[in-house]
Amino acid sequence: MGSLHADEVSVEDRVVRRLVDHQFPQWAGLPLLRLPPGGTDNQLFRLGEELLVRLPRIHWAADSALWEHTWLPQVAPHLPLTVPAPVALGEPGEGYPWHWTVVPWIEGAQPTAASIDLEEWATSLGAFVRACRAVPGLGAPVVTSGRGGPLAAQDEWVREWVARADPALVSRDAALAVWADALAAPVFAGNPVWFHGDLHEGNLLVRDGDLTAVIDWGTAGRGDPAIELNAMWGYVPEPVSDLYRQEVGLDEAAYRRARGFALAPAISGMTYYRDTAPHLAGPSVRTVQRLIASLD
Repeated sequence: MGSLHADEVSVEDRVVRRLVDHQFPQWAGLPLLRLPPGGTDNQLFRLGEELLVRLPRIHWAADSALWEHTWLPQVAPHLPLTVPAPVALGEPGEGYPWHWTVVPWIEGAQPTAASIDLEEWATSLGAFVRACRAVPGLGAPVVTSGRGGPLAAQDEWVREWVARADPALVSRDAALAVWADALAAPVFAGNPVWFHGDLHEGNLLVRDGDLTAVIDWGTAGRGDPAIELNAMWGYVPEPVSDLYRQEVGLDEAAYRRARGFALAPAISGMTYYRDTAPHLAGPSVRTVQRLIASLD
């Protein structure tokens, strides 16, 4: 697989080997294995049998390692599913520009209709979201833009990418109607709560038929809980999306804002990844199409 981003950092095996050996000599003897790209922001390496090295590969994820190392060990004990709280924070070096983390390796597989009952998927994930909302603030900063932040802060972004969307795939006017309805919904006026922000199946692990872990917290933070409902139009299986909404337990205003939170990454992803990662662009198109249909 080639580069996903024109300006991403090349993360070479020999560089990661030197980073680990020099900064964490206790792990110098462990085998290091590059894993196939599973997401868009990080390169992963399995370290021995029990550890995983995560290195940001693009500038917008550059702060994620430091953020996860600071906050996930504090958040994880409050949650009902396993969270890969970092056990070590690596420093920039060997030509690599950013902080990076070592986290526990968690056994499991991505959920599918064959590996987990769909109702179990919806109810377990909904319970996890409610547990996130109940985590104390812990003094973590509140999101002011992007996922979980005020929707209006993303207006320019959404309009730019709607204008670039292929009209053969989605109606630009209909996409803007979804966005307008989300902006018109009552703004979130409650206390900011913890959220994951990217609850797709690639960030969930199933073992023995049960949802067991939620991984990749690079988009997490404290803000509007409506962000977690965006999974209804993307990755929660459509037959149980209403059940998921019921289990999450938010009001109609949050549901409307959630459509905006879902639209923002999907409308950009369908174009941004069209040539470099069609396997990501396709689901983004389907998300936008589902959002448009949900407004009828």
